[in-house]
Formats: sequence, structure tokens, C-alpha cells
Amino acid sequence: MGNPISNNNITIIADSDTWIEGRAVQQLETTAKLPQMLRVAGMPDLHPGRGYPVGAAFFSVGRFYPALIGNDIGCGMALWQTDLSAAKAKPAKLAGQLGSIDAPLDAGWQARIDEILPNHPFQTALGTIGGGNHFAELQTVDTVYHTDLLPAGFQTDRLQLLVHSGSRGLGQEILRRHVERFGHKGLAESGTDAADYLAEHQSALDFARANRILIAERMLAQWHVGGECLLDVHHNFLQQAEIGGQTGWLHRKGATPSDCGIVVIPGSRGDYSYLVKPAADCTHSLNSLAHGAGRKWQRGECKGRLSHKYSADSLRRTAFGSVVVCEDKALIFEEAPQAYKSIDGVIAAMANAGLIEPVARLKPVLTYKTGGNCGGEA
Repeated sequence: MGNPISNNNITIIADSDTWIEGRAVQQLETTAKLPQMLRVAGMPDLHPGRGYPVGAAFFSVGRFYPALIGNDIGCGMALWQTDLSAAKAKPAKLAGQLGSIDAPLDAGWQARIDEILPNHPFQTALGTIGGGNHFAELQTVDTVYHTDLLPAGFQTDRLQLLVHSGSRGLGQEILRRHVERFGHKGLAESGTDAADYLAEHQSALDFARANRILIAERMLAQWHVGGECLLDVHHNFLQQAEIGGQTGWLHRKGATPSDCGIVVIPGSRGDYSYLVKPAADCTHSLNSLAHGAGRKWQRGECKGRLSHKYSADSLRRTAFGSVVVCEDKALIFEEAPQAYKSIDGVIAAMANAGLIEPVARLKPVLTYKTGGNCGGEA
């Protein structure tokens, strides 16, 4: 078993060799001191965010904190099984067939949009990935550890499509209005302001899930193949929960829930992703798992660290031979595999802490970031 670091109401899931930046730990300690905050937990992918850490869960009673969720409410991972043959996969050809999917969906998609998310004011953003660390990636099965634990209908000879996106400008607008009115002091759970936020939060969750569906369906349409959604899980959201016999508010910022079955935890675009089965009891990590590898470097320092060793073009092909579609020259450096921790270490720390059982390992074939310049928050 691993040795999670525990100090009063703070837990960090880590092995002795897990590297976590000191500033991320300081941010976690800051959240632990918020009024009515009972417990906080950092995952092995813990890294600094804008005031609050990413890769963490927070449990409060009587009051919740929208700022801890951040501006990308509903960001998460969806895994689709495609009808594309893994044996016949040619990354460059698939990239050419895909083209750019940055622009809004055209009028031909309106009926499908209305079916999934009718009368929504942010409909025009649906089906777009966004900037930052968002991506869509075709993957092939590299290793299966437990065939009996694979999702129903899972076929190892097919390419899998992993979509990572969220609520786009909607979540950003919700947080902006909230902070303008209330700052970072949170909301008492019994007030009308709390009810109003929760309604908007649910709207953003619905949007984020619809967005991932439409991104996947848009990509499958470009390849003229079918596909099936195997799982879709948010990792930025707030929910009412009972932990340790107390009912309160569980905030997740870059933390995968452990109570919704098999989940996928991705690495960087040049690393593996893992399908894992959460343990039956993950209360010591606030029923949460890592949501990815976690950043090792801040975005602003990536180009300076890498540009003397790598050209932008060289970063569009990974050590696996997979292709990266990213025509934003700043983003290609910010999202380089070298800027992230090793996913193997993150998975090992959770397995050693008794939180997960690895089920399968997936390898990237084609990663789509942007076909042109794009901005936006991860």
C-alpha cells in the first residue's frame, strides 16, 4: 500500500517519489482554511491553478465555493468506441479526413443540437473543443490487464475516441458573474443565491455533456463511421454528498469521481491513457481520483524550456508515432508532453493507495487540439 500524506483535514495521495509543486500544496492548505471546509484531498496530479489547486477535491458543510470549481464547469472525459479498425489506422490520413473542427457546427446539425440541448443560449459553441488542455484523441488498445473488467461491448481491435472538453464560454460567464457579486467567500447553502448558482451549474453540466457528444459525433461523421459512447464523466463540478456520516458539498476541480464505474485517466498527448476501476471505498480521497497526468511546468515557461530543442513541427509527431493536430504555435509548446508528469507515476500512486485497479492501457494515434489559432481556458 502507498502512504497518503495526511495532516488534520488535508490528504494528499502520493508515493514517496511523486513530485508535487510546493505552490500547489500551499494552495491546497489555503482551501483547507476556508470557513466550514471540513476536508480537502489532493490527487497525485495536483498542480497550481489560479488561486486554487487543480487535481483536488474539497468537502464543506453548510456552505459551498463556486470559485473552487472554476470557470469550466462540467469539464470532463467521454470515451467513445469507434468503428475504425485499429490495425488499419493511418494517423496522417485520419487527420486529413478530419480537417478542422474549430468552427461552429453548420445548419445541418441544428436538428441534432435541438434534440440534445434545445433552446440553449450558448448553442453556437456546441461541438467545439476549446483551448488550453482540451483535446480529442483517437487511441488504440496497448495492454489489457483485466479483460473481465472492460466495459460491456468493448472491442480491443477498434480505435477508441477520447474527448476532453467542458462548458466553454458558458461556465466562464457563470463564474464571472458569481465572483463579481460575491467574491470568493462562497454561498450559504440555504439561500436563494445558492439555489440560483446550482441551477446555472446544472445548465453548464448539461451543456458540457452535450458538447462532448457533439464533438464525438462531428468527428465520426468526418470519418464516415459509427461509434458508441462507453462513458462520460465530469471532473469539474459540485455535488451534495455524504462523507464520514456528514452531508455536505463535494467540490471537484480536476478530480475524477470514483463512484460512477470504470473511468479513463489520460496522460499527455505523448503518453498513455488508462482505463481504471475505482475501489469500492475511496473515502480517504473524498471519493475522487486524478483526472490526468497533471502539469509539471507553467504554460508561460514551456516555450523557453523547449524551443531550443524542438521545433513546433517536431512536436506534431510523438514518440509513439502518433500525430498531433495543433496549428497554434504557442499551444503546441504549452501542451508538449514534456510539460506534464508521467501518467505511469500518477496511476501507480493511486494503485498503491488502494484507490484503483488498472484495467487497460491505451496509446495515442491522433490527437486533435486545433486546426487554427484558438484561445480559451482549460
